Amino acid sequence: MSAETEDAAALAGLDNLEQDTQVKTRPSAGEIGARIWRSAWPKLLAIVLAVAIWEIVYLLNLKPHVVLPGPFQVFPNLWDQLNHTQLWKAIGLTLRQAVEGFALALIVGTVVGLVVARVPPVRAAVGSLITGLQTIPSVVWIPFAIILFGNNSTAILFMVIITAAPSIANGLIAGVDLTPPLLLRAGKTMGLRRFELYRSLVLPAALPSFVSGLKQGWAFAWHGLLAGELLVIVPNLASIGVLLVSDQDQTDMTGVIAIMIVILVLGVLVDVLFNTLNESLRRRRGLAQAPSTAKGWRLATGIAR
Repeated sequence: MSAETEDAAALAGLDNLEQDTQVKTRPSAGEIGARIWRSAWPKLLAIVLAVAIWEIVYLLNLKPHVVLPGPFQVFPNLWDQLNHTQLWKAIGLTLRQAVEGFALALIVGTVVGLVVARVPPVRAAVGSLITGLQTIPSVVWIPFAIILFGNNSTAILFMVIITAAPSIANGLIAGVDLTPPLLLRAGKTMGLRRFELYRSLVLPAALPSFVSGLKQGWAFAWHGLLAGELLVIVPNLASIGVLLVSDQDQTDMTGVIAIMIVILVLGVLVDVLFNTLNESLRRRRGLAQAPSTAKGWRLATGIAR
């Protein structure tokens, strides 16, 4: 074999090696489907088991069927409600109030968190108070909100803000506290000062903890919102809470459980959104293994053999 032929063979081998080690940025449809199935089947199995246990309890007749209906009584009721606009209007109203209140809580919590994290006198004065506010059960705020604002949507909006803002603030405070001092010194060496230091360095470094605070804040906001809708009766506004109260007044346990399933599904969907955001953030920060090759993708999703 001539020297030219050997060189060509060596270059071809290097080309093949490079192709084998190239990053696969877009997995195939089959790989995506396998990943979705691997993520979904444990949840589906849990649902099946929960429904089976529910049906067994119903068949054992531990409670009168009018008090504790079975899944085959509740699911048709839920289907009927989903086929009417009243439930969808109630879901839309509740979600709108949740988003509006959470957006305001995000502004309040972020501002308070930044001030407390970086101003020592403010932290000494109100740092523990934020955690104290977070520990107050949401229903405790109901009388305060009704007396202060009356029976209207403003009282419900206040419930969302007061329950979510402390968690958001604490998440940001924790993130700022965990910013490595070496990173701060490097930023100052590069000429970052005050606002620019926060915008370009501190806030991005605090983002993982901040997202965790947002997720917890949403959970508290959801609790506060539904507590407010159950107890703050606003005329001519049929929210999810109002539907629950109506079913309670009619002793309609089937309708109550159907609405509870709707609330559960909404909570799970929001949790999926936050988990997706958190996973994306972790991968961008190098805190989670990102599937870089076809083999790496299969290993990351657990479908390699």
